Amino acid sequence: MELFEALYGKRCRSSIGWFKVGESTVVGPDVVFEGMEKVRLIRESLKIAQSSQNSYEDMRRRELEFEVNDWVYLKVLPMKRVERFGNKGKLSPQYVDPYIILSRVGRVAYELELPSGLSAVHPIFHVSTLKKRISDSFREP
Repeated sequence: MELFEALYGKRCRSSIGWFKVGESTVVGPDVVFEGMEKVRLIRESLKIAQSSQNSYEDMRRRELEFEVNDWVYLKVLPMKRVERFGNKGKLSPQYVDPYIILSRVGRVAYELELPSGLSAVHPIFHVSTLKKRISDSFREP
């Protein structure tokens, strides 16, 4: 079955004949039930594929939550790292200086206290760009 036929329940109109030589078109209840069965099989296959993809993604997903006044490292993108954060090149660190969390904004965003040198950077970041700093008892940033 073609994709158009699966989606819309009828064959695509075109100048090219989709029928094989000697094949006749029979319209009746058998053809309708056959089409409904094919659509059901396609939907089941899509559900199986979707659940498989969800299970792979859930293995890598981790729920992160931070508290106010926690110290976190900020993950920076390679292109933005060049000017805004003072590091250049592909060997620069993926995470930059630890910053303190000022507040939680929504369910997955946090506001950080950035130094005055980063005033051009928006202070609210998604939780996926943060990594908790494991504090050393002898050193504070």
